[in-house]
Amino acid sequence: MKKQAFNPYMPSWEYVPDGEPHVFGDRVYVYGSHDIFNGWGFCLGDYVCYSAPVDDLKEWRYEGVIYSKLQDPINSDGQMVLYAPDVTKGHDGRYYLYYVLDMSDVVSVAVCDTPAGKYEFYGYVHYPDGTLYGRNAEQGDYRQFDPGVFTEGDKTYLYTGFGRFSPGALATVLDKDMLTVLQKPNVIVPSTMYEGVNAAVGTEYEGHGFFEASSMRKINGKYYFIYSSELQHELCYAVSDKPTEGFKYGGILISSCDANIDSYKPSGMKMRVGGNNHGSVEYINGEYYIFYHRHTNGTPFSRQACAEKITLNADGSFTQAEASSCGLNGGPLVGKGYYPAYIACYAFSPNGFPKITQDGKDGDEIPGHVANIVTGTTIGFKNFEFDGSVKEIELTIRAG
Repeated sequence: MKKQAFNPYMPSWEYVPDGEPHVFGDRVYVYGSHDIFNGWGFCLGDYVCYSAPVDDLKEWRYEGVIYSKLQDPINSDGQMVLYAPDVTKGHDGRYYLYYVLDMSDVVSVAVCDTPAGKYEFYGYVHYPDGTLYGRNAEQGDYRQFDPGVFTEGDKTYLYTGFGRFSPGALATVLDKDMLTVLQKPNVIVPSTMYEGVNAAVGTEYEGHGFFEASSMRKINGKYYFIYSSELQHELCYAVSDKPTEGFKYGGILISSCDANIDSYKPSGMKMRVGGNNHGSVEYINGEYYIFYHRHTNGTPFSRQACAEKITLNADGSFTQAEASSCGLNGGPLVGKGYYPAYIACYAFSPNGFPKITQDGKDGDEIPGHVANIVTGTTIGFKNFEFDGSVKEIELTIRAG
């Protein structure tokens, strides 16, 4: 049987959430933070990268560690962790990695000559007078978080923010040096919890206000700002004719627990643990895909990379994608053969959720499995294509 693609599309023992996909040349590269199995917190690992040919999304390649948390001068003792990054190709042809350390309030930048080489620390985003972006009260600065970057011509646009740190998603413009702020930050999508105020109430964003996970794409001449909403499990988008203002709410791209999907269950029913979400849309070999993550091991700290094909409609809207087991396969999985349990795309019990987990410790290359199954547990896999020859299904189980 030909090789197929599953969700998660990385090995089942790999934990790379917050994935930002970017096509550079003939490959798509995914940059994310790095959880560890059984970790005590978010993003405990160094940045790693995976890539695949744009014409074969079944063949993902581990590119190795591309940046260590120890490389940042303010983190020489390694006490801070690397939160969600993004990468952009600058006007000079080099690749710039933007990130925020968990206990920092500023945006750090690293640079590399290739998309997945060894990045080197480059500097901190700052104003022309040298004041670090995030520390200038006169400019209306807020603590920085989850940078998203987008380069167009000789300008790079920087998007940051966290619902508890700022009144919404912030947009600004960087100079050709990729570090100097040229424009006072502007709120483009309102948050719901800054200083106890829900700024989304009474607006088109009500119920889907900004929480985190800023990302920008340009599609058919329009700017699509992608973010995680106040519900956390969903990725939403807003659209504008300009990169730093005028955004209108567009809708939901995906929910990690398939909320709002009614094709196979009630719309409000959550089919697995939700938790936070972070990702983006990328156009790859003639198709649009939404990259996101799922939660495993019964904690928020062992998240895994998933992706689905998503439909862009003629009016510029996206149809919410459904979570699946087949992800980047290009169609349903073949309805025969052996499939691992960890590709389950939903799992729930009468009073909670089972968990997808693994044996061993972080880094052990042991395929995952579903645990905590009780009477009434439902475990789902989709989509498969059957030719009518399959007459029975066999399951492999072990004692609890």
